This record gives sequence, C-alpha cells and structure tokens, in this order.
Amino acid sequence: MIDELKTLEGFRQEVRGWLQANLPADWQAKMRGAAEADHVAFQKFWFRKMMEGGYGAPHWAKEWGGSGFSFAEQIVLYEEIARAGAPRLILYFIALHHVYGTLMACGSEEQRRRHFPAVLTGDEIWCQGFSEPNAGSDLASLRCRAERRGDRFVVNGQKTWSSNAHHARYCLLLARTDPQATKTRGISYFILDLKTPGISLRPIKQITGEAHFNELFLDDVEIPAENLIGAEHGGWTVAQATLSSERGLTILELAERMRNGFGTLLRAAQSPAPIGGRLIDDDEIRRRLTDVHTRIQALRLLVNNMLGRVLRGEGAGVEPSIIKVYYSELLRDFTDLGVTLGGIGAQYAEPILMGGGNETGNWMQDYLYSWAWTISGGTSEIQRNIIAEKALGLPREPKLAGVG
Repeated sequence: MIDELKTLEGFRQEVRGWLQANLPADWQAKMRGAAEADHVAFQKFWFRKMMEGGYGAPHWAKEWGGSGFSFAEQIVLYEEIARAGAPRLILYFIALHHVYGTLMACGSEEQRRRHFPAVLTGDEIWCQGFSEPNAGSDLASLRCRAERRGDRFVVNGQKTWSSNAHHARYCLLLARTDPQATKTRGISYFILDLKTPGISLRPIKQITGEAHFNELFLDDVEIPAENLIGAEHGGWTVAQATLSSERGLTILELAERMRNGFGTLLRAAQSPAPIGGRLIDDDEIRRRLTDVHTRIQALRLLVNNMLGRVLRGEGAGVEPSIIKVYYSELLRDFTDLGVTLGGIGAQYAEPILMGGGNETGNWMQDYLYSWAWTISGGTSEIQRNIIAEKALGLPREPKLAGVG
C-alpha cells in the first residue's frame, strides 16, 4: 500500500511538471472572447499536445492507442488538470468517453478500427443524438424512426440539445426500429455520418449568447447496416454502456475546479463595500462564503466515496444521481455569490472564456450557465426520482393515463 502511494505521488509530480512545462501561460487571455474557429483550433492543438505527453486518452487501453492508466492514476491526472486550470477538452468529450466506452462494450472490431485512430489524432469530433423535443430525461419516449430497407436503415425524425454538432463529423444516434415494441425494447443504436444527405442543423442560442447546442433534422437519411452498434432493437442496452462510460472522473474534475476556484470568491470578498470596509466584513457575505465552502468540501467527500466504491469494484449505485443534484445546485449558489460580490460590474457583458470551466470569474456568464446543469444529463427532478426509487425504495412516480 505504501509503495503504491509513493508510486502515485511520483506520477502526480510527473503530471504536474508536464503541465507546468506545456500548458500555455497565456491560453486564457487568448481564449477569452475568442472566435469559434480559434477556439476549435486551440482545442485541437491542446488535445494533440496532451496526446504527445501521453495524457490525452488516459482511460483507453494501450492496444487501442491510449495510456492504459489505472483508475487511481486517472484520478490523480484529473486532479492535476483541474489544479493547473488547464482547458477542458469540450470538443473531444463525446469521442473520448462515449464513443470509446460504447464501441469497446458493444461495437464491432471493424467499427473500432475504423474510428479509434482518427479520434486519437484529433481528426474526428463526435456529437450525440439522444434527446428529442418530447424525449429528454424520459429518453425511452423517443420517436425518431429508423426503418430497415435491405442493407441500410432510412431515418426520419428530430434530435435536440446536441452539443457541438456543428463541429462534428459523426453522431451517436438512437432511433426507434420497432414501433410496436415496448418503449425500451424497440430502439437501435447507430453511427451516423453527418455528411450524409438529408441532415440539417439548426443552432440553439442560449441565454449566455453562445450556441453550442444544435437541433438535428433527419429526412430520409440512409445509414448502412454496418453502422448499427450492437443488436437491432437492442439500442437501450448499448445506451447504458454509453452513459456509464465516464465512471465519475468528469465530476471529480469539476469538483476540483470548484474547490480551486473558491479562492476567486475569497479575493472578490476582499473588495471595498459600497458603504465602507470590505465586502467580507458583512455578516451575510461571511455566512454565504462559509456555506459554499462547507458544501464544496462535502461534494469532494461524496465524490471520493463514489470513486472509492468504483476502485473496490462495487459499482457506483445511485451516487452519481445524488452528486449530480448536489453539484448542480451548489454551482448555482457558487456563481450567484460571485455575482453578488462582483456588484454592478458583474452585470456587464464580458467576453466568454472558451474552453474554461464553470467558475471562470465572469460571474454573470457562469451564473447563467449554471442553470443548464440542473437540466442537462437528466434534470434534477428526474435525478430525485431515481434516488427516491432506487435508494429509498419509494414507489415509482405515477404516470397520467395514456402518457408514457
């Protein structure tokens, strides 16, 4: 055990040294208010730099071009990435996590050989086609239809909230192939080439002014049968492999970024108050700082407990849902306090830090975006239902007659 800890500490120092030597010191200055094309170019540069260092695909098996790091080493790596304030590889998240996890669990050898090399060179950006206007958190209600015609499927329907689809070449697509089957049994999972005729994209402008979400419209789009992942009508099982592919490391990084970002709040609280003294001299400000700090420490304990269970091979249970709700609501309060401390200056529009975390110090932008976290990846309401049913053993939420 002691030798293992020494080895991990050596690995930590190695990662820390590499980041100090290779992370551009001016990246935030260059990416604050950067044009979309410049952001994409920098994401590609940083991903390739990470791959050169051996840190770009830490969870990928060595036989497929990854680093093959142990889970404990991956934890250390994400802690150090957060500590250094390195850019988040937003454009490559789906490819690195969901595509890899899905194809390793359910894909064919040919599908892996076709796509994995291009992902690791940074040439393939992927998006996800799961949610629909009437099938978001209740994903099993999706209506996008794929009809088999010989050696291909013809797809018609609509997808929404597809992050970075306007930059992607491929899409992980769920579509209904058996409309007569029960909700989860008639769904199939496909690789969709976004250059296929019949696909149109429409950006969704967010309250922050950004538009990295998209709607996808599919009109008689043909997908070769070889792009089916897993069994026909077995897409629901494949989707579970997709959604379990992150193993908690993303929330670990986000929790660490928030913990490191608390210093930004403290520095802001040292600013002069409008009526004299400092903001931190106000009892209410001190109470809110204490509340946020305490909850950040509790979040880290929750994440550590979940990761410990994974390390012991016990599975995460419902803890991801608990942590998702906890983090989402804490992020909202964290950034709201930032807006309060920023005063009138925080109300002005400021350039967005492209590739930054959720605590960039651009408080109004951070606060507005924090609300997305209570919706994306399953709303807080849905997460609470999961916790109630699976952890507390409460009865399922009643459905209206004829719905679902």
